[in-house]
Amino acid sequence: MKKYCLFLGLICLLNACAQLDQYVNVGANATPQEKFRACALNEAQSRLQSGTLFSQNLTTTKNDIVNTCIRKMALEAAGIDSEAQTITSNIINSLRAVQ
Repeated sequence: MKKYCLFLGLICLLNACAQLDQYVNVGANATPQEKFRACALNEAQSRLQSGTLFSQNLTTTKNDIVNTCIRKMALEAAGIDSEAQTITSNIINSLRAVQ
């Protein structure tokens, strides 16, 4: 009986992950709401994996995720999302070389 419950629980967990995957991966034609949902889920999952999701209170964490996703979406809308990582890395490396 214990193995049966464990097996059933594993199937439920895999099903839940498969359903989350449809929200995390969005196409280029996705609505802003779908893109925001995908970003928020990615951020929350990333923080959960790194152990920082529950390190602050709910309001602070929520506001931080919202602000992060809004910034990412703004960079994407401006067309510089792919360049943002390179630009920031170059700035940091230049500052590191000065020290």
